[in-house]
Amino acid sequence: MDQNTSMDGIILQGIGSFYRIESGNQVYTCRAQKKLRKVAAPVPGDSVRFQPGTGEEDGWIEEIYPRRNALVRPAVANVDILALVIAPLPEPDLLLVERLLLYAAQADIDPVLIVNKQDLDSELPGKIRMEYAGSPLKVFSVSAADGSGIDKLRESLREKLVCFAGQSAVGKSSLLNALCGLSLETGGLSRKTERGRHTTRRAELMTAGGMRIIDTPGFSLLDAMEMDPQTMPDYYPEYAELADNCRFKPCLHDREPGCAVRKNVESGRLSSVRYERYRTILQEVRETWKERYR
Repeated sequence: MDQNTSMDGIILQGIGSFYRIESGNQVYTCRAQKKLRKVAAPVPGDSVRFQPGTGEEDGWIEEIYPRRNALVRPAVANVDILALVIAPLPEPDLLLVERLLLYAAQADIDPVLIVNKQDLDSELPGKIRMEYAGSPLKVFSVSAADGSGIDKLRESLREKLVCFAGQSAVGKSSLLNALCGLSLETGGLSRKTERGRHTTRRAELMTAGGMRIIDTPGFSLLDAMEMDPQTMPDYYPEYAELADNCRFKPCLHDREPGCAVRKNVESGRLSSVRYERYRTILQEVRETWKERYR
């Protein structure tokens, strides 16, 4: 290959063995060299060096530049913000939210929580803020239907690469349409099950509204993560800042006597429902860690 023709770009989407790459104001279709696929498959958000094709020939990805971060599910890279979207309907899966927040913290990605469809339940955003009181998590209340809160959210995400994730039918596509002036296909709830119909088929990076957006397929399950249970409390800032006051060090803030986190939960300074989600995930992490060599 003639290295003089190589260009830099960012992967927008992978479809099978083909990748759409944006460079300047053009989009190219390329394949990944076999040696790259053995090391790490290219994903949306990857910065790459590639050689464009000529005529009817496809180009080739020659190098994937070092990633600042990467997520496995959804498979994306170099994310600045993980935007988690919930809504009154379907019923918010806040255990999924907790897992995704932990997922983001492990990858050193800033999360934000967006409560969409506030026009259906004006009290939900306040309840959610109470559950995360004491944490640095930003909670936005918006309605893609009537536009409320959209301008404030757009300004906070400007010039960032933002990955949107959450359950199906929480209105991610409608929200992106309102934020960026897009025309994405939108779905709704199944009348029989009140579960969402998927409208996003695969992760795709789009540039619009001063943001780089990755819309990801809706999902309702995130597998338990393999991590040392001792490190999990470090990813909860409001718990970590109390750790020095715990009787035992390290303290997992579970059933240990003299735990400062439990004391603050019992006094109402920290959310008891969020704490129970923490304990649920901690147990999953413990079991996964115990089974890692079996």
